[in-house]
Amino acid sequence: MTEQIGEPDRVEVVVNRDGRILIPAQVRRDLGLAAGSTLLLSVEDGRVVMESRAQLVARMRREIAEAWQGDPAVSVTDELLAERRADAAAEDAR
Repeated sequence: MTEQIGEPDRVEVVVNRDGRILIPAQVRRDLGLAAGSTLLLSVEDGRVVMESRAQLVARMRREIAEAWQGDPAVSVTDELLAERRADAAAEDAR
């Protein structure tokens, strides 16, 4: 049982006694979900968030890129490796 509410992209679903919900067909189509699709669930600010692994990785990459304060001309990987090598050299010197 689903019902459109308020906004066109918002649908109300019911949690059954087993704690299950049915993702409406249109939502599954919009997200490209098929039988057997795997989703990761998390709770953020009191909301349940469902996303695929690919979506999670893409979101994490965006968030890291937005938060990074370094020089855009320098590779983050190269910067991290340089830091690790410097740390290792400092440990070897001790």
